[in-house]
Amino acid sequence: MAIASQTAAAPTLIGSVQRALRLLEAVASHPDGAPAKQLARETGLPLPTTYHLLRTLTHEGYLLRDKGAFHLGEAAARLARGGAVQNRRTKIEGSLARWRDEIGVPVYFALYRDGEIELIAVADTANAPAVEEWADFRETGHAHAIGQCLLGQLDQRSRQDHLDRHRVEALTPYTVRNRRMLLDRLDGLGRMEPLVERQEYALGTVCAAIPLTVGSVAATLAISLPLHQEERLLPAIERLRSEIGGLFSSFALSISI
Repeated sequence: MAIASQTAAAPTLIGSVQRALRLLEAVASHPDGAPAKQLARETGLPLPTTYHLLRTLTHEGYLLRDKGAFHLGEAAARLARGGAVQNRRTKIEGSLARWRDEIGVPVYFALYRDGEIELIAVADTANAPAVEEWADFRETGHAHAIGQCLLGQLDQRSRQDHLDRHRVEALTPYTVRNRRMLLDRLDGLGRMEPLVERQEYALGTVCAAIPLTVGSVAATLAISLPLHQEERLLPAIERLRSEIGGLFSSFALSISI
């Protein structure tokens, strides 16, 4: 039997990629741009190699050339935005996980963007699992606490538009029966009142959601529990609501995700 080598193989490095990344870093260090000769000096690359890589990066949109100087292009900006988005998402997930552990319930964060319900992050555990998304959350907002809480924050026109595209239909025997009943329920909510939903989306599950609005963007924090633990629902959501100020700064950053 052959014995596997205990020495890890050295990674295969692509030199041209390394050189291109060094050039991007050099360009990023010059807010007003820099010419090819200066970039070649700073990176220690031969001038012909520098020109070749700069042309390639410009063609791919990572750089722009203006009056002989190279600047970061839109493709590089997208990479930066992607990193910022991931950083915000990580902060959100960390906040949700902390409250999941302290309150002992699954915690959800969602927002309403571009006419649709978007579940941004969920924190749960094997012992306290999140509700299974057996029917698309975006299409069934009338039936779950997250969706109802978001719809309750919209103006009348936006709410009607959503319900025109996503019809009110019964998912369980407890789902709100029709659009009129749903609208009456939403109109009766207080501005910061938690919305409670019992078995309307999934049998054996109760949920509650807190409205969270930043500017014109509707968002929500929500929790869920098995039906047999329903007595924990209101104390848990009230505890989360009482701490909303401390969480607000983390979640406000997520609106641009």
